[in-house]
Amino acid sequence: MTPLEEIENLRTELLRHERLYYVESRPEISDYDFDQLMRRLISLEAEHPELQSDSSPSVRVGGAPTDNFARVIHDPPMLSIENAYSYEELVEWDARVRKNLGREEIEYEAELKIDGVSIDLLYEGGRLTRAATRGDGVRGDDVTVNVRTVRTLPLIVPQELDPLEVRGEIYIDKKQFVRLNEQREEEGEDLFANPRNAAAGAVRYKDSKQTAKRGLKAFAYQILRTGGQRLDSQSEVYEVLDRLGFATNPGRAVCRSLEQVRAFIEEWQGKRAGLDFEIDGIVVKVNRREYQEELGATSKAPRWAIAFKYPPEAARTVIRSITFQVGRTGTITPVANFDPVVIGGSTVRRSTLHNFEEVARKDIRVGDTVNVEKGGDVIPKVVSVVLELRPEGSAALEIPLQCPACGERLEQAEEEVAVRCVSAACPAIRRESILHFTSRKAMNIEGIGEKVIDTFIAAGLLEDYSSIYALSLEQLTSQERWGDKSASNLLEEIERSRKNELERLIFGIGIRFVGERVAKLLAAEFHSVENLMNADLAALTAVPEIGPRVAEAIISWASDPSNRARMEHLRELGVQPTFTSRVSGDSLQNMTVVVTGTLRRHTRDEIHKLIEREGGKASGSVSSKTSLLVAGENAGSKLEKAESLKVKIVTEDEFLAMVAGLAE
Repeated sequence: MTPLEEIENLRTELLRHERLYYVESRPEISDYDFDQLMRRLISLEAEHPELQSDSSPSVRVGGAPTDNFARVIHDPPMLSIENAYSYEELVEWDARVRKNLGREEIEYEAELKIDGVSIDLLYEGGRLTRAATRGDGVRGDDVTVNVRTVRTLPLIVPQELDPLEVRGEIYIDKKQFVRLNEQREEEGEDLFANPRNAAAGAVRYKDSKQTAKRGLKAFAYQILRTGGQRLDSQSEVYEVLDRLGFATNPGRAVCRSLEQVRAFIEEWQGKRAGLDFEIDGIVVKVNRREYQEELGATSKAPRWAIAFKYPPEAARTVIRSITFQVGRTGTITPVANFDPVVIGGSTVRRSTLHNFEEVARKDIRVGDTVNVEKGGDVIPKVVSVVLELRPEGSAALEIPLQCPACGERLEQAEEEVAVRCVSAACPAIRRESILHFTSRKAMNIEGIGEKVIDTFIAAGLLEDYSSIYALSLEQLTSQERWGDKSASNLLEEIERSRKNELERLIFGIGIRFVGERVAKLLAAEFHSVENLMNADLAALTAVPEIGPRVAEAIISWASDPSNRARMEHLRELGVQPTFTSRVSGDSLQNMTVVVTGTLRRHTRDEIHKLIEREGGKASGSVSSKTSLLVAGENAGSKLEKAESLKVKIVTEDEFLAMVAGLAE
């Protein structure tokens, strides 16, 4: 793989994980693994400066805000903090600080790094008038109504500093997190991945009553606006916050040397498990504000602060069995079941082993003593086998020949790692396909989780995802713990979903290789499921970004009589959404537009939506086919390439003036 290919792959993967983590609150990897990917990207970009790009995730902070709330501009931006994973890196940072300040002795303030959701709070006239999420660091979401339900945040403060702008961290404590997941399990809902994600979702609720039920808490850690008064140190900031009635971090200390910082880190690493909230490290700050101002910040992080991240929490346990899980596309996933072990305050009993190639690479066997690890997520993974403790007579895992759910013979394509069941009658595939169909990114039917699906299948109420729309009030209320209100709420959700966008349905029916992006392209091209099912290879591959593999998967799906029967059943039940074009203008008709640099008035996603609304295509790279480049501040290589190709270049304001009705 060339450096360019690796950089592009890393950027694509990091952007995907940023969205999963910051916008959708359902991460797939740990914070530690994410940071390692980011470090690799930054290293490669440093080695190959000609490949740097202003659209790289390495030059921005956080993820994009949601579209449900008004925008708030952060001034100054809510920056992230540079991470250190070893004392050597901490020593290097300390040396840079002392060199840049020209001083040998620096006083630091060290504090616990809360694993929560960053929030910006504005108090005017002594009252909380605005609360905003971090968003992308420059623009966040106005979530004032929701944040007012956080009981540890004061609604009224003394006016000794007015206006007052405070930044802090919203979190859910460990006990409340356990209670929330127990409640969701009883209701058949998916469990929250970790306390941070539960808090992030609650902050963005449209209904503040739902936010209040989460039991959110918050610690304040920074004061920006002080009514013209100057605070000389971070330790003084905490004194003022305490005095004003804010809850503040209970674990903090002023350290007069790096040795004292190290002692603080080691002390709290030992106490970490006893805290009633999650931490993932220690934040170290230069204490004096004048030194902070002198050190300044990069575009990504302040130079006067660093986060020492504790290593991923791990434990040793014994694998007692390896079972096989069937996914919605029939993929068989090996799962390790081991002796219960406590990692990061939660009990872990099992871990996916991903695929049989991974099992063979790590040589994982039943009876093995293994090291199990998790970082910021509760998703555990088997890191390694302790070979010296392997019992005699252990055998390598054999790939099953038959599906564990239906007994049909398994298949493995030559070009694939996955082993899969291809039986249309497999009950496990049916269950997983219903779960996928109802998920948030597909048909988004609230109130149908794993336990509910299992109950309804066992009761004969669900045959497949199409039968969801045949459920009646009488059927639901006949089930244990289902009253008129809960049944009516579910039926309202089901009724609402009939009018969903076509791309949601295409994504929800579970065609192999058809994710959200491909579903949108297919909806825009074929305008109905019927047209899609009747499309041939030539018509499918004519769609931009659709290759032969995806096209063949669609044709294979459409040729299956059971899939056609399900689509007909959906149609009979009134579920037949058609494509509604988002194009309402033609000022950019048939134009390919690239956006680069830092924009002032809109986010990049907003500009992309405007491009599509006006009939254009938003692209991420400049080529001879590019019609227009929208260049914000600090535009880099894309601007240079556009100039060399003589592509028309406009500013953000000029672009808005081009789009009818949007110049204001």
